[in-house]
Amino acid sequence: MPGEQFDDALKAAIAFKAQGIGALLTRLGENITDLSEARATVEHYESVLSSASAAGIDAEISVKPTQLGLDIDQDAAYENLERLASAAAKANSFLWLDMEGSAYTQATLDLYRRLRAGHPRTGVCLQAYLYRTVEDALGLMPLNPAIRLVKGAYAEPPDRAASAKKEVDASYLALCALMLPEVKRGQLRLVLGSHDVELIARVTRFAHALGMENGKVEVNMLYGIRTDQQVRLAAEGYVVKDLISYGDAWYQWYLRRLAERPANVMFVARQLVP
Repeated sequence: MPGEQFDDALKAAIAFKAQGIGALLTRLGENITDLSEARATVEHYESVLSSASAAGIDAEISVKPTQLGLDIDQDAAYENLERLASAAAKANSFLWLDMEGSAYTQATLDLYRRLRAGHPRTGVCLQAYLYRTVEDALGLMPLNPAIRLVKGAYAEPPDRAASAKKEVDASYLALCALMLPEVKRGQLRLVLGSHDVELIARVTRFAHALGMENGKVEVNMLYGIRTDQQVRLAAEGYVVKDLISYGDAWYQWYLRRLAERPANVMFVARQLVP
């Protein structure tokens, strides 16, 4: 994180712009217990969209449905998402629904289907390690969707998700092979949410085989992780956005992610070594 405040995130986004890298902004926080918190979150992101637009930043926003009231009232969460989708469209930006643990997968996809019907500038995150994801991806195809594909970081039971890296990577590649033809036809926006540069290179080879150029491949990476690779990919013509998190809920979020999936500890530790 560049800092807890949105201004910190905005400064980071401005610095990335000079290197040809866009921004995906998200304020940490989830599982709110009062709808007044959800309304405050909506108002915050409306301000974010306005400020980013005024600063000339190519910035999109990503929100967790439980941050907008999904645990309390699904209809209220939808109304909040619809309000943000309208604000994103007005700012010529884009709204992403982040994906949480598998207990929320179906509800999140239901929200996205409702939202996409009237708001084309919206997308949803899918997790490659879940066994259900291929079916979910196929089910979304008729919507001309936007999908950010990640490997998955939550701890999940073995009957729901793969845990071995080799198996997760194979699933990621298979999903990309499934979706890239739709990308070429202009029927799907696919974003590779991964720091695995070898995996990105393999996906790009699939894209090249289909006659696609680097500019048709989008990549998102987290702030502070493999920045040199982000710069390299942008210089090579990829569409690159840095996912910049901020907010005072970082400590709880960070510890929960490390506790849920011990492999995350080693991943973070490797980033600290030059």
